[in-house]
Amino acid sequence: MKLHGNAYVILICFTAGFGGFLFGFDTAVISGAINFLRVQFHLSPAMEGWLMSSALLGCVIGAAIAGYLSDKYGRRKILLLSAILFIVSAIGCAIAQTPSILVGARIIGGVGVGFAAMVAPMFISELSPAALRGRLVSFYQLAITLGILCSYLSNAFLLQYADHHITGNSTGLLHYYLVAEVWRGMLGSNMIPALFFFIFLLFVPESPRWLVKEGHIAEAERVLERVNGKEMAVSELSAIEMSISEESGSFRQLLAPGIRLALIIGISLPFLSQLSGITTVMYYAPAIFEQAGGQAGSAMGSATVIGFFNMIFTFVAIWKIDKWGRKPVLIWGFAGLGLALFLIGIAFIKGNTTGNFLLGSFIYYIAVFASTLGPGVWVVISEIYPTKIRGRAMSVATLSLFLGSTFVTQTYPILRETIGIGYVFLLYAFVMLPAAYFVRKLVPETKGKSLEAIEHFWKK
Repeated sequence: MKLHGNAYVILICFTAGFGGFLFGFDTAVISGAINFLRVQFHLSPAMEGWLMSSALLGCVIGAAIAGYLSDKYGRRKILLLSAILFIVSAIGCAIAQTPSILVGARIIGGVGVGFAAMVAPMFISELSPAALRGRLVSFYQLAITLGILCSYLSNAFLLQYADHHITGNSTGLLHYYLVAEVWRGMLGSNMIPALFFFIFLLFVPESPRWLVKEGHIAEAERVLERVNGKEMAVSELSAIEMSISEESGSFRQLLAPGIRLALIIGISLPFLSQLSGITTVMYYAPAIFEQAGGQAGSAMGSATVIGFFNMIFTFVAIWKIDKWGRKPVLIWGFAGLGLALFLIGIAFIKGNTTGNFLLGSFIYYIAVFASTLGPGVWVVISEIYPTKIRGRAMSVATLSLFLGSTFVTQTYPILRETIGIGYVFLLYAFVMLPAAYFVRKLVPETKGKSLEAIEHFWKK
């Protein structure tokens, strides 16, 4: 029996969202390994930053070319390619013998992340009914948070396993990968979900809007019919064809009046969201808590708590984003993060890092980010562009996000050593109020509108 309607859409979005899971897992799993890598390879702060941000360089490369590739070859094929890159990266990280090889493997994984991060939310957006689009694209962010949490849990489990077996006389591959150099097991564990992602993708359809763009009308109608029913499929197909017929399909279209504002929003909003320091928190959470006075195990436990709240509060966005709207969610997100970052910075400056205040401040930070900016940014950038150039335009937006993430990740170790952790977080806090003002003045409300209606709004 074939699934139809919302059940069919949710199944497709679940599969595409698996790309978000791998995004979160791949980018956060390094947090448990970095202290081991710092000791084993005698990393300087600059090299540490490069090792951490090398995956983000791959993300930048992947995001830069994924738009062109997805517009030319389809959304589904690029997601399949991203799954293959995840598998290759996990193997490379597990067998790396030098920092250079490890960096190379991380870059390959980063390209996979860049592909998945750009294509998966766009794929979900193009398949989702307007009334559910915000929730379903937010599901992608939920998958990212679940991947982050699972990476923390996986690291904690492997660390505990290694601690219990370190005194034994065991040898062999398992001992080498899971005990003697446990970081290899941490970084290689991403191969398992990547294999599942590849298999699941073999059973999902192509985006109906891409199919219409390429002239595969009958196939697009079949997909739309399973999503919305026969009557709605005919109406939506007509709207998609009309909208696409009015588009030039060139990059120059992004510079047209109206659409130009969408381009500015798509570049600025993702970059500003990364200046909140979210990658610093996710990548360095265990190390931050260790520097605050915790042991390795308890630091990993604190990071896992943060990962758990990151996932839980994403449900708030899934529940409310189509009701509250995109704009209020983003404004309150930037404002709330400014307060959270201020509290974290003050805790480090005052030396109040041994009690629950610091952990509570981090949890508040994560709760705000997960329920606002985390999903909100992906929702906005996945729905504001015309169909013919949506892939390339989203490449620009996703590229901006990863450039911001790379900038923050690369500069954090250097700033940490020069001005101190507390002042780094105060610096992040300072950026949040101008970001909230940017959203208030320039970002329009798009809840409940079809992608074609949003496109016509820009043209007006």
